[in-house]
Amino acid sequence: MNGKGEFNVPPGRYKNPLICDSTNLENVSNALVGATILADDYRDILKNAQRSDFVYLDPPYHPKNHTSNFTKYTKEGFGREDQIQLSRIFRELSDRGCFVLLSNSDAPLIRELYSGFRIKEVKAQRAINCKASKRAGHKELIISNYS
Repeated sequence: MNGKGEFNVPPGRYKNPLICDSTNLENVSNALVGATILADDYRDILKNAQRSDFVYLDPPYHPKNHTSNFTKYTKEGFGREDQIQLSRIFRELSDRGCFVLLSNSDAPLIRELYSGFRIKEVKAQRAINCKASKRAGHKELIISNYS
């Protein structure tokens, strides 16, 4: 979101967009049989997570440096204290016996918060950057409590 609280993603330019991919929709439908999908504050939802549940967390990434300080996905933002709180919830879920997977930036704070867990570096491409040359080759972290 931008400073005005509006989405800042352009609509795109698609020549022949696939509006309804029936094969993919059917596959997704089959994969979600028996699943429960909730939309609420993650802190409230995760209170109900139980042993053997799989929880994937994809928070706003922590800035790697002072120039990559985009954390305004909501009006409130998602800053350092939010990252610390999320890491505590990650540990609580792990202690509860949940399988937890989280993606985030390769920043010193993130490595510190999740020390003791499995941390894997992956390369990722950024779809959004004013300079096309800076969209590829970014390192991210995939963090989990299982192998």
